[in-house]
Amino acid sequence: MEVILDNTQFDSVSEPEIVPGGMGGNEPTPPEPAKGSAFRWILELVQTLLMAVILYFLIDTVVARVRVENISMLPTLREGEFLLVNKMAYRFGEVDHGDIVVFHNPSNPQEDYIKRVIGVPGDKVEVHDYQVFLNGYPVTEDYISEPPSYVGEWEVPEGQLFVLGDNRNRSDDSHKWGFVPFENVVGKALVIYWPPSKMTLLNEPFIVNAAAD
Repeated sequence: MEVILDNTQFDSVSEPEIVPGGMGGNEPTPPEPAKGSAFRWILELVQTLLMAVILYFLIDTVVARVRVENISMLPTLREGEFLLVNKMAYRFGEVDHGDIVVFHNPSNPQEDYIKRVIGVPGDKVEVHDYQVFLNGYPVTEDYISEPPSYVGEWEVPEGQLFVLGDNRNRSDDSHKWGFVPFENVVGKALVIYWPPSKMTLLNEPFIVNAAAD
């Protein structure tokens, strides 16, 4: 084969002589697979899985996923919907009137309920004339299914909550069995996330008509 070189001058650099294969020269040796590559791949996989597990438990510490199992919170929540619940909400803040909370049933801690907070410690809750009253003032409740047909009066003690279901006449709640201890509260319901067509933030205003006197 003819090789043509131009006349450009180069600094003197010695290059290895290339000898065509089969002419007695040393043929190039293919690179060997890197040693330990399988071990490194396994190590990276283990690290990835470990990080995924840690992330899962961190998220699970802060957020719970809850499925609505009954009709006691109609029309706000419907059976079969899934909610995200902030489990840290009351570690750094106070329970507010109108919050929708998940809690362990005081009579059966293995069972979880979801209801709306109506009264906090020091409050007086009354129900009469198809209306809820808080500390003597009527509460505007556009989120309930129907006005309550029962009557009662409760003073909320320290460390306890008074809760009612939005489906007032078909809810097993504080008007039947009393108060919920703070320590039973799992967290605050934030949003309906499933089904996607029902995705909604759970932040209905809680309005007490203090000027109604």
